[in-house]
Amino acid sequence: MKMLNPKELKGKKALVIGAGKSGVACANLLSAKGFKVLLTEEKPAGTVKEKLKGLKSAVKTETGGHTPEVFTCGFAVKSPGMSHANPLIASLKKKKIPVFSEVEIALAFSAGKLLAVTGTNGKTTTTILLGELMEEALRRSGGRALVCGNVGIPAALAAPKARSGDCVVMELSSYQLEDSSYLKPSAASLLNITPDHLDHHGSMAAYIAAKEKVFKYQGKDDCCVFNYEDPLCRRLAKACPSRALFFSSRRAHGMNAWTEGGKLFFRTEKAAFSVNPPDLPGAHNLENAMCAGLMALESGAVPADLKKVFAAFKGVEHRIEPAGSVRGIRFVNDSKGTNVDSTVVALKALGGSRNIWLILGGTDKGNPYAPLIPLIKNNAKGVLTIGAAAPRIEAELAGACPIITALTMQNACREILELGERGDIALFSPACASFDQFKDFEDRGSKFKAFVKTLK
Repeated sequence: MKMLNPKELKGKKALVIGAGKSGVACANLLSAKGFKVLLTEEKPAGTVKEKLKGLKSAVKTETGGHTPEVFTCGFAVKSPGMSHANPLIASLKKKKIPVFSEVEIALAFSAGKLLAVTGTNGKTTTTILLGELMEEALRRSGGRALVCGNVGIPAALAAPKARSGDCVVMELSSYQLEDSSYLKPSAASLLNITPDHLDHHGSMAAYIAAKEKVFKYQGKDDCCVFNYEDPLCRRLAKACPSRALFFSSRRAHGMNAWTEGGKLFFRTEKAAFSVNPPDLPGAHNLENAMCAGLMALESGAVPADLKKVFAAFKGVEHRIEPAGSVRGIRFVNDSKGTNVDSTVVALKALGGSRNIWLILGGTDKGNPYAPLIPLIKNNAKGVLTIGAAAPRIEAELAGACPIITALTMQNACREILELGERGDIALFSPACASFDQFKDFEDRGSKFKAFVKTLK
């Protein structure tokens, strides 16, 4: 197995499936590199009109379905959200037309060193923080860090800009990893693994297999950072072909990073020191900082870089993000809480007194909501449900606390203002995907913050 070589694709027509952000960026990249490109989209032209405006004029498009022309292409690039059982993907593979991920295509044209972050939760905070650490570290040599991937910046838009001496800091979802045949990061990480996207992957085993790809093709000179307190991470580390490094929030012995007395401690072959963590809520953010710090130290950063960046880092949009106060009630935007485990993390971070009004709901992802019950009983005054998943949430959480069917995020906020009192927290952490009422979690979070401003 080896990395995709663009020269092997020379002269072949490219098929890009899907007009999402990554699809448009990939089509433009391939067109700029001299390929003939066909972008195919099953949705009608009217629904993707705005997205297609960003395409280069040389890219040919078809909408409202796939024509036989797709089979005249020499290789294809699929949208990460598409199932491998999709009839078009299955037909392409049957005709032995190679299907790549957008990530593979982007990296094939990149000269930068790859640093890859994955896990069920914490990926975005860790990736953004790692990007800032590497930007600080590479400044000394004239290099730069390009952050992309599942953070919202398509890999095809950023990675090809990386020159020798730069690094590409990439957040990788299970979808992107599943689609990629070969990735070889110089530094990788696996933050945690809990059930997620099982509706797409079909089983927990398939989900784990996708995550495992982040280190599967590494060599002995590479490294991968694992969360020692996650049993699945610890198990997978045994199969890691690169140097395994561990962080822990519970123990110091044998660890490369740990917490003690409010500080973060690091111990690698190159350095041993302690540092104040970023000023972010929750124990999970200590883990994110330890992971990013270890990856950065293994990639050229020094202790002073960690101290400087940690002191200035203010967190990530849509992840336990303050959204303002209204009548003494604090509104918190955790729209990136797209699964139950993310919402568990948010409740733990903000819990302590029984003053939380929790807004839940959206597109159900097939996971049980029962793990929320103990935290809701201890920390919540009430749950307000919205979106398509509301009936299931209400059934599974019945008896845990008062539950109100709010239908929409706006109604939920108004209800909290009626029922809440000074000192309460309105936590928008849906534990669901956003696609029933919003474009994506960013759109959902932005609309929440904008609506809170109107309440003032």
